[in-house]
Amino acid sequence: MADTLPPILPRYLRTPDAARLLAISPRTLEKHRVFGTGPVFRKLGGRVVYAVSDLEAWAERGARRSTSDPGAGR
Repeated sequence: MADTLPPILPRYLRTPDAARLLAISPRTLEKHRVFGTGPVFRKLGGRVVYAVSDLEAWAERGARRSTSDPGAGR
């Protein structure tokens, strides 16, 4: 029986894949980038990329228990 290797997950995602992970449109993610309200991004070789860990952290910061929680709707 051969050992199977676990799948290698990407460390960085380009905008379309990052948006898919967050379940938002690429254009919405681009707008967040322009306004400085989105996840941290990097430019590698002139291309915008997002670390998966930064995307997950940004999504977690948006977690709310109620629509009346401080920061909701921002």
